[in-house]
Amino acid sequence: MRYHVRQFKSMKLALKDLEQFVRNPKLLQNGRPLSQFGNMLPREVLANWLLCATVNAVDGRGLAFSSDPIGSSPIGGDGIIREEATCELFPTEHVMARSSARQGVDAQTLILKAIEKKRKKGDAAYASGKTLVVLLDLDGAVLFPNSVARSLPDPLHFATVWVVCFLKRTDNGEYIYGVTHLDVSEGDAPTFRVRIAKDFDDWEVMGVQ
Repeated sequence: MRYHVRQFKSMKLALKDLEQFVRNPKLLQNGRPLSQFGNMLPREVLANWLLCATVNAVDGRGLAFSSDPIGSSPIGGDGIIREEATCELFPTEHVMARSSARQGVDAQTLILKAIEKKRKKGDAAYASGKTLVVLLDLDGAVLFPNSVARSLPDPLHFATVWVVCFLKRTDNGEYIYGVTHLDVSEGDAPTFRVRIAKDFDDWEVMGVQ
């Protein structure tokens, strides 16, 4: 069966379109759904771009992302990541882990609460096979990914969990994001930094020791 989706022609063109949202954090966090991209939220589009950029650079994959299928379908969610060579699909669900005015709330607590909130939203069938993306919104967040990964609920239901967060804007205008895979099956949870060039024409993915 074929589904109709919206997809950027390339990762580079996608980044240029995302520039306006990256430069305006309020627009990124609270912007309206993008009608031209299947009504995905700007932050969902950016997060899926960051996941594709990271995995492509680290594992040499050819991942791209698209909107959910237009109309009703059994694989709808918050966008779909696709392996171009094999046509394998990785549906995503997104949840925001946002800080409040309360003091002393750490990143791990916010992330686990967000995961539990999304987990309770549906049953195992709803989450099965999907990638859960947690968008962490906490200024000065310090993340201990191994600890968070080992504290994930059991059963998780989702296939896997990634955490994406904004880290900083450098003095020369580059934007740096953190991307973490909450998976300790091979030792430490893989953690990366994605550095976006100030002109939004290029990016670099770096592993974090």
